[in-house]
Amino acid sequence: MFKKVVGISISAALGIAVMTGVHGVASAADEAKPAAGAAVDYSKISPSDLVKQTPKGQLKNPYKDSQADIVSKGEHIFLSYSCNGCHGGGGGGGMCPALTNDTWVYGGDDDTLFRLVTLGSDELQKQGYMRKGRENVVGPMPPFGTLIKNSDELWMILTFVRSKYSESADQAYKYGTPPDQQ
Repeated sequence: MFKKVVGISISAALGIAVMTGVHGVASAADEAKPAAGAAVDYSKISPSDLVKQTPKGQLKNPYKDSQADIVSKGEHIFLSYSCNGCHGGGGGGGMCPALTNDTWVYGGDDDTLFRLVTLGSDELQKQGYMRKGRENVVGPMPPFGTLIKNSDELWMILTFVRSKYSESADQAYKYGTPPDQQ
């Protein structure tokens, strides 16, 4: 009986809102979505939510690895989330792949890296991503999407990672496999 009354009350309230022209009834998920073409405030959206609402291939880092202040913040955040525990303090590798060479296990574009860190390697594979590169040590990437405070922090971490790309590595692969080689 209670469920029925609550269901009728909600239906009635929505009906009244529609009939009287009340607008602005939106879910929290809808509020997090930017309007088409609008700039995204990455500090207000979690990595998990950004991944859920952005089509594959559309995530682009707003920062450049030449921005020293962002790289410095990214390094601090990288260390604060203990990324160095697996990837080494400077991204040179450890029990997981190095982040400084030209081998990107799933691809090195912004979208793939953001999704990899957010979802982890197991979920990334479930979404159809395949391993492209091989490393001698490849532990699974755990999902950090619910641990990292917001998408802006993750973009700063990835900016730091890009800044550590070795000068001796093939520069054509800094952002993943070049399009003409895919």
